[in-house]
Amino acid sequence: MNAAASRPVLDDLRDRIKRLEGGKAQGRPFLPFGVKELDSVLPGGGLAMGALHEIAGGGNGAIDGAAAALFAAGIAARTKGKVLWCVMRQDLFAPALAQAGLSPDRVIYVEVGDEKEILSCFEEGLRHTGLGAAVAEVARLSMTASRRLQLAAESSGGIGIAIRRWRRQTEAADFGQPTAAVTRWRVSALPSAPLPVPGVGRARWQLELIRCRAGDSADFIVEACDAKGRLAVPADLAYGQVATESGGRRASA
Repeated sequence: MNAAASRPVLDDLRDRIKRLEGGKAQGRPFLPFGVKELDSVLPGGGLAMGALHEIAGGGNGAIDGAAAALFAAGIAARTKGKVLWCVMRQDLFAPALAQAGLSPDRVIYVEVGDEKEILSCFEEGLRHTGLGAAVAEVARLSMTASRRLQLAAESSGGIGIAIRRWRRQTEAADFGQPTAAVTRWRVSALPSAPLPVPGVGRARWQLELIRCRAGDSADFIVEACDAKGRLAVPADLAYGQVATESGGRRASA
């Protein structure tokens, strides 16, 4: 069989695989980052809507945890509609979310007492078609729970973001377990952008795309979300140095 004749067979096979993975083979909307280096490695050119995504801090400290939350806020800020944010701790700083583009008047906060309740609220929010995004801070996320969340996101077309937060070091190992999330990210804070005068420049992050369904894993160095939720490539890395500086693309997890 020549290449031209086999192309329809390969296209049909790709569509079948996508259906088995739980997503729509065609027509699924995507939320681009607007950063070529990121969007080019994501199938569809951005984060899949109607899907669950996971984000965690690169370390167990508060700084990387805050960076993960701001990364999630920037994604949610670029959706349309209200954003449901489910928490168990009273340490979410609304002004910081606003600086990442997510204004307070768009956020519906839900505070719950335990993991079971937070997953229940998260799933209910994902089923609601009026929300642009649903975010939940969770320590553990089993395959069964993540499949329910993925199906809920598919039913509404919204985007679900699970921010992994751990109260104990032993819980962090759970992040290595497989889930049904379409992408899995790890965010680490880096020294801020240098300025020609004394002061603190724009924050920088190392983004690790450690799992991407139907795509490759990759590392990036970016400037943190601005007031519209947008990331940027640092000027000194804008000309093809991102992969070199940050480790480059890896095989898919």
